[in-house]
Amino acid sequence: MLNKGKSFTVNSNLVWGAIRVTEEAAFAASSVIGKGDEKMADRKAVDAMRAALNDLDIEGKVVIGEGARDKAPRFYTSEKVGKGGARIDIALDPLEGTTNTAKYAQNALAVIALSSEGGFLNAPDVYMDKIAVGFSVPKGIIDLDNTVEENLKNLANKKNVAISDIVVCILDRPRHAQLIARVRETGARIALISDGDISAAIATASPNSVIDIYMGLGGAPEGVLAAAAMRCIGGQIQGRLIFRDDVEKSRAHHCGITDVNKKYDMMELSSGEVIFAATGVTDGSMLRGVRRYIGGATTNSIIMRSKTGTVRMVETTHDFTRKSLII
Repeated sequence: MLNKGKSFTVNSNLVWGAIRVTEEAAFAASSVIGKGDEKMADRKAVDAMRAALNDLDIEGKVVIGEGARDKAPRFYTSEKVGKGGARIDIALDPLEGTTNTAKYAQNALAVIALSSEGGFLNAPDVYMDKIAVGFSVPKGIIDLDNTVEENLKNLANKKNVAISDIVVCILDRPRHAQLIARVRETGARIALISDGDISAAIATASPNSVIDIYMGLGGAPEGVLAAAAMRCIGGQIQGRLIFRDDVEKSRAHHCGITDVNKKYDMMELSSGEVIFAATGVTDGSMLRGVRRYIGGATTNSIIMRSKTGTVRMVETTHDFTRKSLII
């Protein structure tokens, strides 16, 4: 067991503990896949993830939670979890893709990132304008301050391909109508997704993915989680908080954010040493979903570490005749 108050140190217990947490959340959510109840799916994932975190030998603080925009079940900002041990900041999304889970669609995940204290931007639950690429490019080639046309032209030139070969991933939302139109005018192709912008950002860095770049507005907490993952797997991401009213700006001020127009780079979103873990709930481009059967289940997870760049794919068979889930 780690000593209470000890600083963040990566060890095998913490790595496998992170996977256990996402496995628990994914399995709980999988019980209601395709049943059309987003709130129930989210609640089951939240309850299971909280129980699993409270079983770890950590002194954890949730700095990035989820759910405030739609009043879903949620982890609260500064919520304390764990049995005592290393002081760890936690960014999480117990169920990224609640709609996908309810509709039995692809790319629903349970996600968590662990870091040293102060390792994540304390982002309020508002929208964030994001751009992400899984390709090392010089500063300024891909930038939120560039036009859509400049970003796609610069990326195509750097990759030595035609713009028509570039695939842009965008959330399929009415707010993106103008963005979609401008991308199509360049000749680039668009992969529209219904949900899951963490996995979309990560997909830009996956060698097996066709996605070249992710653009558009999504949740700020998801932006921090995506940055944590890209710190491990490679690539770049930028974000800028978007506020719809003074209430949301006030929420940002309470989080310690003074410059509401600031553009954040990857290291400002996620600066500390990071462990990132995710488990598939439904099948997706990165992970297979939970396979349930009488007496057990099979889960597929990914675990990454920023310091070493190590990425492990983990398939786990759970025999419930010998062990039980926490919840």
